[in-house]
Amino acid sequence: MERKKISDTLSVSSQISLEDVTFLKSEGIKTIICNRPDGEDPGQLEQDTIRQEALKNDIEFHFMPVISGKVGVNDGDDFYDIVNNAPTPIHAYCRSGTRCSILWALSELKSGATRDSILERAAKAGYDLSKSI
Repeated sequence: MERKKISDTLSVSSQISLEDVTFLKSEGIKTIICNRPDGEDPGQLEQDTIRQEALKNDIEFHFMPVISGKVGVNDGDDFYDIVNNAPTPIHAYCRSGTRCSILWALSELKSGATRDSILERAAKAGYDLSKSI
């Protein structure tokens, strides 16, 4: 897992493993968000398997599946609600981390951040969201 820090309270990555949950716990992560639908790829760990491991490690878990390429404003609102009510720091994952980054960007727009500042922070983490928000 390559964990990319998007903000002071949020990091993102591609699909995580059970071992990654233990690592995230050691890094102080308090909440995990899965933005990946179950069955998106063959052999992918289902969210409930990750959820159980997160709960064993006293990490809050949220399943907010979004289909790749179909992230909408309402999804950003839902992500906003989670990140503003869940214990921090938070780690979100999907197939590549991009979907999570787009959701974060939409939630930041809702909180009043400027598009330019959002794009700059995403770029520092390795994500070009200029065509996504």
